[in-house]
Amino acid sequence: MANIHQFEVIVVGGGGAGLMAGLYASKTAKTAIISKMYPTRSHTGAAQGGISAALGNYEEDKPEWHMYDTVKGSDYLGDQDAIEFMTNEAIDAVLELEHMGLPFDRTPEGRISQRPFGGHTNNETGKPVRRAAHAADRTGHMILQTLYQQCIKNKVNFFDEFQVLDFIMTDGKAAGVVAVELSTGELHTFHAKSVIFATGGYGRVFEVTSNAYAYTGDGPAILLRKGIPLEDMEFFQFHPTGIYKLGILITEGARGEGAVLINGKGERFMPKYAPTVKDLASRDVVSRAIYTEIKEGRGVDGKNYVYLDIRPETVNKIAAEDGRTNPDGSPLRITGEVVLQKIPDIVDFCRVYLGVDPVTQLMPVQPTAHYAMGGIPTNKFGEVVVDDKGTIVPGLFAAGECACVSVHGANRLGTNSLLDIVVFGKHAGLKAAEYAASAEFAKMPEDAESASRSEFDALRGGAGNANVYDLSNEMKNVMFADVGIYRNEKDMQSALEKVRELQKRFKDVKVGDTGKIFNTELLNAWELGNLLDIAEVVAASALNRKESRGGHSREDFPDRDDANWLKHTLITKKNGKLEISYKPVVITKHQPKPRIY
Repeated sequence: MANIHQFEVIVVGGGGAGLMAGLYASKTAKTAIISKMYPTRSHTGAAQGGISAALGNYEEDKPEWHMYDTVKGSDYLGDQDAIEFMTNEAIDAVLELEHMGLPFDRTPEGRISQRPFGGHTNNETGKPVRRAAHAADRTGHMILQTLYQQCIKNKVNFFDEFQVLDFIMTDGKAAGVVAVELSTGELHTFHAKSVIFATGGYGRVFEVTSNAYAYTGDGPAILLRKGIPLEDMEFFQFHPTGIYKLGILITEGARGEGAVLINGKGERFMPKYAPTVKDLASRDVVSRAIYTEIKEGRGVDGKNYVYLDIRPETVNKIAAEDGRTNPDGSPLRITGEVVLQKIPDIVDFCRVYLGVDPVTQLMPVQPTAHYAMGGIPTNKFGEVVVDDKGTIVPGLFAAGECACVSVHGANRLGTNSLLDIVVFGKHAGLKAAEYAASAEFAKMPEDAESASRSEFDALRGGAGNANVYDLSNEMKNVMFADVGIYRNEKDMQSALEKVRELQKRFKDVKVGDTGKIFNTELLNAWELGNLLDIAEVVAASALNRKESRGGHSREDFPDRDDANWLKHTLITKKNGKLEISYKPVVITKHQPKPRIY
């Protein structure tokens, strides 16, 4: 093993959670971040609308309200101790980003500007509250740039364009990872005391998704193969407003600024589904409403989309009807200039990809696979836990979308994802460095790279009877159709059988490219193996949960069932077979009650 590196803390993934973890770990420990791409190209940069915190810069707001909205939005499956921790940390987290130099939009008085977002309310009036701190509609991009600069300043070591392939454990403790250097094809072993996974989500299991091509579930798949359970994988969020066919996101911030949804008959339909908060209902509610309108024949021209309308004449008319006001209490009125100022990237996306100008035309939208609520089980300090007793794996941590704390439960509120990566990335980094300070390096196996080498050899030496592109498309199609917004036993069972058939066919994949330098064909094939493993877990978990809750909506079990299903799913792979167990939801302040929209 010629390529051996040793660090006290290794972070796998260079997005927002990974950068935050690396930044805080590096304050006291020798730290490296390994990323399959340059960190500033990570998917955090696609987050648009804002980061939530009860700053109260326009109107009264409280962390307790933020907590309750998050609990309610999670359909009571979120762990309330972790949610309270996150919402209490939120204000300091946003102010810290500001002090690092993040260019938030400003109020006339110079405070951080905030906008309304779905599911965030004044708990006393029930009306939307301005809680999303934003930098135009490129907030995630600004967070990514700011954290990367801070990591460079703090001399974090970066291994960019290294794909982590395997996690090494010795005597039940973290020992390091194995990665391939994309520019050479050589394997590298990274020896560490603490390993933090921050590899993002796995939306590429679905046909229409807002997720980047890099979002292939690498971290959860690697740990699943090591016997680590995954939690609540049945809960995947479909964002209501993706650009038709492309899946590119149109931020919820557009509705926060006054945009409304219109069906093919020209009718505004959200008041029918959520009379109180209307177009600012939580994402699961709005996605199902759009799907229902389409299914009942009210899509545009009979197709699978509706319109999002932010034309000033529409927004001003409906704002007057709804009684929406500006922060100073005056009637809400916007102009074309305001639209361009508030959501410049969205306007640009629509003009470039659709030939539509949102200032004067309607935007065609459809729900798009967006966010994984489930993932690697952790506590609020990022430590990976493997059972209902809170047993941790020493030296192993996870943060961000690949982790399940669980603060999002069955459905994530918009803007809570950026808050999640900042808060739990920070504490995973602190805890990993703290562990490393008192731990010894675990002994590495003599040939730590053997498993990774065998995986690549199998892909190079397959029978050649299966094509990666075809297998990928078949997986995405069946997952989107049968394990999507609405689910039922027959379709999910069929999807699960199909995914398992694809896993068998995957063994015959043969990579034709024999080169070593940036062999993307080989990496794409390896990533497909991860996606197939994740797709099996998602389908099996969804088939097993016989209720509807949050993002998991079953036509054959339409009601939430707290008596039998107020619990987290843990799914483990042993000897090639999936095993399901459960752990309780942490309830501290808010007992489950019916959701009111």
